[in-house]
Amino acid sequence: MTTVTQRAPSAADEAIRAMTAVPVDHPDRAALRERAIEAWLPLARHLAARYNGRGEPADDLLQTATVGLIKAIDRYDADRGVEFSSFAIPTVLGEVKRHFRDRTWSVRVPRRTQELRMAISEANNTLLQTLERSPTVADVAAHLGITEEEVLEGLEGARAYSATSLSTPVSEDQSMSLGDTLGTEDHEYELTELRMVLGTAMASLDEREQKILSLRFYGNLTQSDIADQIGVSQMHVSRLIMRALAKLRRHLTED
Repeated sequence: MTTVTQRAPSAADEAIRAMTAVPVDHPDRAALRERAIEAWLPLARHLAARYNGRGEPADDLLQTATVGLIKAIDRYDADRGVEFSSFAIPTVLGEVKRHFRDRTWSVRVPRRTQELRMAISEANNTLLQTLERSPTVADVAAHLGITEEEVLEGLEGARAYSATSLSTPVSEDQSMSLGDTLGTEDHEYELTELRMVLGTAMASLDEREQKILSLRFYGNLTQSDIADQIGVSQMHVSRLIMRALAKLRRHLTED
């Protein structure tokens, strides 16, 4: 005869079972709910600790994880036969991830861009282990099943994730801030030399590449506007810009 060994219920398990055993309008429900929350707080602390060191205060992460725990306790249905921990963990982690997605961006960007940044970050971590090298844009695109242009869009949007105050001290005695290090000297001499070198590099591009870069960086047109002007898709314009910039970089490096 085969014997199945079951895990002995913990005090936290007993607390959630006691709460769900009484109706919502029962006079003891509030006290049992509070007891269940306290009993399961170690789970919230453990899950919040996974995200320490990512730029958010530990107290904020714990508070967010606790909110997720309370939501899990209030939504838990014991009749479904699922252990509370199996139900609570994704609920708590989802709350923490939403915190990072919605509240830690210095500049508000579309939710799609926020989600894309998180997906790219996770893909980078995974590919770094499997490839044993830093993944390329093409690697990330293939892993996520998206285009390289979308990966670049996500990386560009990630720049809005955090910002540093100009009041941040940069000296040991805190007498100098980051804003104090910003120079005000005239860069016209340097720009004159750069224009000369860049002019030679631009001459190495074909006529269409020169026109696209001029429209994009001098005319300040969007890729969509440029696509309408030259009669190609926006994605093709993006490729042409990247190819032209790569040519310029090679030319400037060779010089």
